[in-house]
Amino acid sequence: MKKVLWSGVLALGVAALVGLVPAPAQAQEKLEGKAFDSAYVKDFYLEGNAIPTQKRNTVILKGADGKRMVFGLLDTSGYSAEIQQKYAGMMIVERKVTVGGAAVGAGAYGFGLQKPAPPEGPGKLMVYDVAGAKVGEAAAQYDAALAQPVPLQFVNGRLYVGRHWVAIK
Repeated sequence: MKKVLWSGVLALGVAALVGLVPAPAQAQEKLEGKAFDSAYVKDFYLEGNAIPTQKRNTVILKGADGKRMVFGLLDTSGYSAEIQQKYAGMMIVERKVTVGGAAVGAGAYGFGLQKPAPPEGPGKLMVYDVAGAKVGEAAAQYDAALAQPVPLQFVNGRLYVGRHWVAIK
């Protein structure tokens, strides 16, 4: 009788814990191959400029709802110092998302990363519309434990630019 009672209590405890664990963020499928190539943006329009994107530093995600998110670094060499300083990359989102707590609607945006001195501290990710107006900013945390830092990657709901990251929800 005691075994049955303890089994019942244990089952209720496990069920209660499962109910307390938050549901995972919407699953994102990383597109590759033909699906990637068909959605990849070669040039991105910002402030009257068609700036080339870096294919090797572009990530395209597709959610369970079928909506896509495109993140990529820009090749701003050959552009004005103002453009080079302001923009590191671009993002195109097909649904409303939050970038490190800053809400942005569906659309196309440029982003820049202000790194601190020394570079190991938290930075700031600035988000701009295609006309160059700031639409949001978010703290970009530094991840010293990141095993394989690359120029741009998306890992577990985090957009990494080098070792600095912001949550994308």
